[in-house]
Amino acid sequence: MSEQDKEPIPTDQYDREIATDLDDNTADKPKGIALHTKILIGLLVGIGGGLIANQVWGGSHENVAWLISNITQPVGTLFLNLLLMIVVPLVFSSLVVGVAGIGDIRKLGRIGLKSFVYCLVISAISVVIGLGLANTIRPGERISPEIATQLKEKFSSGAKTATEAQVKAAETAKSDSPLMQAVKTIVPKSVFNSIAGENPNMLHIMFFALIVGVAITLLPAPVSAPFVSVMESLFAITSKIIDIIMKFAPYAVACLIFSNIAVFGIDLLKSLGWFVATVLIGLGLHFFGVYSLSVWLLSKMNPIDFFRRIWTVVVTAFSTSSSNATLPTALRISEENLGVPKEINSFVLTVGATANQNGTALYEGVTVLFLAQLAGVELTLSVQLMVVYLAILGGIGTAGVPSGSIPFIIGILAMIGIDPALIAIILGVDRLLDMCRTTLNVVGDLTAATFVARSEGYELLKAK
Repeated sequence: MSEQDKEPIPTDQYDREIATDLDDNTADKPKGIALHTKILIGLLVGIGGGLIANQVWGGSHENVAWLISNITQPVGTLFLNLLLMIVVPLVFSSLVVGVAGIGDIRKLGRIGLKSFVYCLVISAISVVIGLGLANTIRPGERISPEIATQLKEKFSSGAKTATEAQVKAAETAKSDSPLMQAVKTIVPKSVFNSIAGENPNMLHIMFFALIVGVAITLLPAPVSAPFVSVMESLFAITSKIIDIIMKFAPYAVACLIFSNIAVFGIDLLKSLGWFVATVLIGLGLHFFGVYSLSVWLLSKMNPIDFFRRIWTVVVTAFSTSSSNATLPTALRISEENLGVPKEINSFVLTVGATANQNGTALYEGVTVLFLAQLAGVELTLSVQLMVVYLAILGGIGTAGVPSGSIPFIIGILAMIGIDPALIAIILGVDRLLDMCRTTLNVVGDLTAATFVARSEGYELLKAK
């Protein structure tokens, strides 16, 4: 064994090695302008064109109406329909694979149970923070009353139908107890009926996927392996389809944002700024507040020392926007700099890269409320609790790749009756927020690993 194998590599040297590895790993990198840069350019083109059209002709001019109905709206609708087309298989397969990846629950014992409970609680806290901020700041309502009325007329027509259906369901369920109502809301009678229709019931689909994933963990590997293999293939296929669809995103974003800005003017941009601020405040509170308290109280570590030791992981997560791409770095840093044993790392961090995405859950909750506010749809407490449930499961069912949460959010919007076309407003800034929330996701996995290791009696922060 060489001296380099005996002693941990200094952090600065390791940082250089990671940078070199990232530079060397260019075989699969697309040449030319990066996709997120193209999307940003598309956003700027759409905003610029929309503002010019709004100032020159006005939002209701016949030239603007013709351009939107014949060019920009068809292009944007094509993009949205392609994403909606893939939502159900993507969410179902990724949630099944994520839960099945836990392994045999009976064999995992304490480590599996502690990891599951910790991730569930931390994810719930993140969503509550996001919804609390969205309800307090209300970024979607920081527009003029006239624009708010126009937005409501354009984007909430589906919500009226959804609301009428909810009223009828409420009248039918008046005699049911609260527990019975919860059972009927969450558990589907037929998952095929939940999938059928223009707006699939994501609540039912995700519950069914969760049950299937749990059942897989309780079966012998030879029995469940063929089905898991099919789900992994379906997940890989749907992820690749999203990659293909997202290549069309710059043009769709330009068209969709033009359609909105040309009609509604600069007020939408102001509201978008409030949305970005709300998301960043929520991510900051969770990152520096919740994680610091978790590390201090549960892992018995100095939060400042913790963040200093994982800086390489933070930089890698922020730059790649991918929990999966950051996993090798997180595994090494957690073992060498935090002292978490390999047997805990290999489970908690590997499963967490897909199944523990606190930042994504927070982002999804804020985004759904923001777009609902823009559309003039007031979400009741029961609907917001449903969003909490979906966002927590979405942390498991969302692909650990850049922009993996977009199809999920579109599915939720369609489910609650809001026109998915509103998603165009946040697509242009999604990459920046994706980088931030991915950092939160990965650091959350590390806090989970240190908590489990400390609870198992291991001494941490010994090596660096």
